[in-house]
Amino acid sequence: MSWEPKILAFACNWCAYAAADLAGSTRLQYPPSLRLVRVMCSGMVHPNLVVEAFNQGADAVLVMGCHPGECHYLDGNRQAASRLAVVEEMLTMQGLEPERFALVWCSSTEAERFAAAARQMHQTVERLGPSPYRAPAAPGPEDGGKEAAGCG
Repeated sequence: MSWEPKILAFACNWCAYAAADLAGSTRLQYPPSLRLVRVMCSGMVHPNLVVEAFNQGADAVLVMGCHPGECHYLDGNRQAASRLAVVEEMLTMQGLEPERFALVWCSSTEAERFAAAARQMHQTVERLGPSPYRAPAAPGPEDGGKEAAGCG
């Protein structure tokens, strides 16, 4: 059975989400393991939300927002940046590598930067392996489904 990373990206509506849209429409390649969640501002992503994503099985989390000084809500991205150390400390306390989390700035025209960040995180997660909080995969047809029925 092959393992496929699960990467969750909280993307700012105004910049990073628009960059993701541009990456898709220009057919830039980035891993299908990335799942996007549109948020109005990267500053709205609370550290508890990041930790909950890991608790729910994410192998990595990206928070993607506008470049500093370009936030549509004035200082949301600075607020996101100030939470970086808190998130890393919370992950360490839970036994997770801080490399599983990244804060990325990209404008709406930086589709390549968006795609590169996704590819880089995918490579990082492949190197680190699955999150210890990730539930084991459900038994597939190769084992006859015996474990799922409690017959294993």
